[in-house]
Amino acid sequence: MKLTSKGVIKNLLKKHKIRPSKRLGQNFLINKKVVKKVTKTAELCSEDIILEIGPGIGALTQELVKNTKKVIAVEKDPKMVEILKEVLNPVRDFGDREKTQKEGISNGVKDCKNVKIIQGDILKITHLLVIHYKIVANLPFYITAPVIRKFLESDNPPQKMVLIIQKEVAQRICAKPPKMNLLAVSVQFYAKPKIISYVSKISFWPSPKVDSAIIQIIPRSPACGSASFREQFFKIVKAGFSQPRKQLANNLTNGLKLNKEQVKDWLLKNNIKPIQRAETLNISDWINLAKASKQLFTTP
Repeated sequence: MKLTSKGVIKNLLKKHKIRPSKRLGQNFLINKKVVKKVTKTAELCSEDIILEIGPGIGALTQELVKNTKKVIAVEKDPKMVEILKEVLNPVRDFGDREKTQKEGISNGVKDCKNVKIIQGDILKITHLLVIHYKIVANLPFYITAPVIRKFLESDNPPQKMVLIIQKEVAQRICAKPPKMNLLAVSVQFYAKPKIISYVSKISFWPSPKVDSAIIQIIPRSPACGSASFREQFFKIVKAGFSQPRKQLANNLTNGLKLNKEQVKDWLLKNNIKPIQRAETLNISDWINLAKASKQLFTTP
């Protein structure tokens, strides 16, 4: 079954009496080349455990199961879960074929022994006890930032994330000085992001209003600093970006409730001009500021 075919997708949805949900950001891939590009970027191998978020009808899942040890597909929409079970014919609990067939899950593309489908909200699920895993996903636009943050801040981050996300968001994540932003700093503190390629909006059905991008995010290992240092780091960064068009010295003085002369001295000692804007600083600048901030105040 060609799951990137618009006709196949429409027939499956019609059979299950559903329509694509705008609320859930359901835009299905209809470009096989994009699917191949994503899986190639993920560098799949036979020992990989893949967490797929928002698999929809399974266009990506269908490819992921071919060359990996296990795919855990987390889908919020219960109707999509029904379709996934039909097209993938998963063998539950990785081996219980007879039980699966008795439950009537049939007509699948293949008997996928290595896929587990979970119905739920990925942002609320806390019990995915997997280690040494990769994330591959065509992410609904509305959960892009929360998902990236959730897994980068996790005690057990993925080895790699390969995501299809909104083009503008991908560009913001990968920004460099003098166009840095809070999202870019938040991601680049934990990981190295890279845009692999852009994806036209006509590669999806229904077609979204904007183009997308395939982005690769590789977490740094080990994570930078202790939990208390990370808390201090983001406290400073958020203050710095509180009013992006204003000078850094003013933002830090007001946001951190510090003496302005102290702030100026703090910046100058770290080779940063007080009149600079937050968007001109790189990750190293922010890390140096956080390391040198103990003399100014202590975290409660």
